[in-house]
Amino acid sequence: MDLCDPRIIQDLLERNGFHFSRSMGQNFLIDSRVPTRIAEEARLDRGTGVLEIGPGIGSLTARLAERAGKVCCVELDKTLLPILEKTLTDCGNVTVISGDILKTDLGELVEGELNRLRPVVCANLPYNITTPVLTRLLESGLFESVTVMVQREVARRICAEPGTPDYGAFTLFAQYHAETRYLFDVPPSSFVPPPKVTSTVVRMERRSAPPAEVKDREMFFRTVRASFAQRRKTLANGLSSALPLSKQETGEILRSCGLNEKVRGETLSLTQFATLADRIAARLDGRP
Repeated sequence: MDLCDPRIIQDLLERNGFHFSRSMGQNFLIDSRVPTRIAEEARLDRGTGVLEIGPGIGSLTARLAERAGKVCCVELDKTLLPILEKTLTDCGNVTVISGDILKTDLGELVEGELNRLRPVVCANLPYNITTPVLTRLLESGLFESVTVMVQREVARRICAEPGTPDYGAFTLFAQYHAETRYLFDVPPSSFVPPPKVTSTVVRMERRSAPPAEVKDREMFFRTVRASFAQRRKTLANGLSSALPLSKQETGEILRSCGLNEKVRGETLSLTQFATLADRIAARLDGRP
């Protein structure tokens, strides 16, 4: 069964009384090359256990099952469960769980469903939950890699370089946890119904250690968020507005890092942010 054939999709959905949900961001692939390439880019083998989020009708799932040792899918929409039962009937290494990935115990899932396999994530993520899902996945430290299709604007933020318009707090969060790679774009015409935006597949490989040593991880991310909270402000103004530091103290800290007081946060590398956060933490810890 070609799960990317529009006629087969329409027949499946009509026979099961399924209706697309805008709130769930449902768009099903109709270009069979896309799920095949996503599965290839995920670098799977029989020693791999895959978590898929939002399998839809199973077009990507079937390609993952051909390559991986086990595929565990988490699907929020219960009306898709009977469809998946039909479309994945020949995939003996697939388990479908009804649930919300944002509420699922990831550690329990990996231990129970992907036990003794190399855990990875591969999915066509619903756009409305992309950032919170990626945040959970990366912070968990459970998955060797995350290969996902997301909105192109999000992909650009994930893979951005310092000094570019897309560079921001989420860029630094993603690149602190993983090595990121922009793979390929997927046009709206590859889906039914077609979304209003272009999609992009990205791959994030978990780092064995952060790219820069950070003494206080909480302060590092606090500094990053403060630096991008008001992008039109200079870094000095942004930090003094969000942290318990005077403008004079902020200027002193920036100069100690070899930075101009008028510098903007989007120009700093992750390593520079690590140094800056350590200096801020030292200044705040030294207070009575």
